[in-house]
Amino acid sequence: MRDVLSQIVRWWEAGETFGLATVVATFRSAPRPPGASMAVLGEEAEGSVSGGCVEGAVYELAREVAASGAPVLQRYGVSDDDAFSAGLTCGGILDILVEPVSRERFPELGEIAASVRGHEPVAVATVLSGPGVAGARRVIWPDRSSGSLGVTRLDDAVDDDARGMLAQGLTGVRRYGAHGERRLDDLSVFVHSFAPPPRMLVFGAIDFAAAVARVGKFLGYHVVVCDARPVFATARRFPEADEVIVKWPHDYLSSITVDERTAICVLTHDPRFDVPLLEVALRTPAGYVGAMGSRRTHEDRLARLREAGLGETELRRLRSPIGLDLGARTPEETAVSIAAELIQLRWGGSGQPLTERSGRIHGHGSRARLDGETDREELS
Repeated sequence: MRDVLSQIVRWWEAGETFGLATVVATFRSAPRPPGASMAVLGEEAEGSVSGGCVEGAVYELAREVAASGAPVLQRYGVSDDDAFSAGLTCGGILDILVEPVSRERFPELGEIAASVRGHEPVAVATVLSGPGVAGARRVIWPDRSSGSLGVTRLDDAVDDDARGMLAQGLTGVRRYGAHGERRLDDLSVFVHSFAPPPRMLVFGAIDFAAAVARVGKFLGYHVVVCDARPVFATARRFPEADEVIVKWPHDYLSSITVDERTAICVLTHDPRFDVPLLEVALRTPAGYVGAMGSRRTHEDRLARLREAGLGETELRRLRSPIGLDLGARTPEETAVSIAAELIQLRWGGSGQPLTERSGRIHGHGSRARLDGETDREELS
């Protein structure tokens, strides 16, 4: 919806009622991901849900929905008889939610737009199907919520999951029981996150970095690997990384903007690289700064950083040796220990076995045919 946000806010502010179609789930080689949107007002259309395959059919449906006021969940797939009129010739399947939008039906849209423009994470949760209030909407920010999905316990469960998805920049469908039970799948809720994925900056093009890049990607980070040595810093050696940068680490870090969601992993354990790098890293607002090395390396590194002018408050931010104590030995095991520390820092876990703790584990995540035809489910 980011692609159409400016236009739909203009329509919304003008008091118009329009149809908004959003991809909520995909199967196989669908052309657009969940969250892709198209808005329709009269003969105008903005955005895309399929790159052209089913735009015409969705356009007509969006006009119908805007006129009727009844949201619709529809599936588009391959139809052998009519693949080019309302099907996906690529072989994919799309579930698309089409809903009417106006100031009365979606009063939070203006606040959502302001959050997106201000880079404030926000998620929109909508009931798709099941025993709940179909079409009900709830807006979730990291520190507050607005609206209701119909049941307080469901609101609480969705709030928890939506904030977790926001932290990772994830959009998708979550299933619950009628009262928010996570082990049931009676009710489907689409959570649309408006937050860029957090970044993981991995410094040092070594075998441990490849494993850390893999686990970082698995956790939903945008992963950057950086090293000054072009023979080691190559895309071939780090296929899981989103970017591979050949540059002196401290120069690269000084040239980019770092926020509180950024994780910095220093794996060089060479003072020529890591001391200048950590001098920069510990003065950024990065939420995590960890450095690999032995206890002896760590003490030597602290001494060098003090000589460089860093104070004790800054040095206390350094997580070194990096990772939780899992007894890790291999690069893969070490990557898991780093991931565990990141998760613990994000959610405030104790790091103890759950069998030794009591209370809540987590402190204060529509069924249609797959035969290729289009099915419609009225959300009423």
